[in-house]
Amino acid sequence: MVEAFFWPDENSAIYFEYELSPWNFELPILVPNNKGTFLGWRPWHYENERKTRHATSIQKRGDTIQSWTAEFFIPYTLLKPLQKVPPTSGMKWRANFYRIDYDHGNNYWYWKPIKTNFHDYEKFGTIIFE
Repeated sequence: MVEAFFWPDENSAIYFEYELSPWNFELPILVPNNKGTFLGWRPWHYENERKTRHATSIQKRGDTIQSWTAEFFIPYTLLKPLQKVPPTSGMKWRANFYRIDYDHGNNYWYWKPIKTNFHDYEKFGTIIFE
């Protein structure tokens, strides 16, 4: 599984999460999270110009998965009504990216370290748009 988190506005406790599995199943959600008071997540409706594009490729040897790759495109229109969307030059968003492997125990890779869980949004890294 790969996951991407985008938090465009640090003044709001709502961010966007996108998950994509090796089998090309996706889950776009909005997450209201107030200083660790996790309020669940909300499925985020997407269609027409708000629809994502994604693809995965699995490399197998016999019945065993050796590796897999994923790519996805998230249109800015999907991120509305979050604030600061679309970004302008010089704008900063907070974000984090994860790769999770449950096949051989729980293995996690991330762009920026987290303390408690993936929803430790105050530890997200910073993306600067040009």
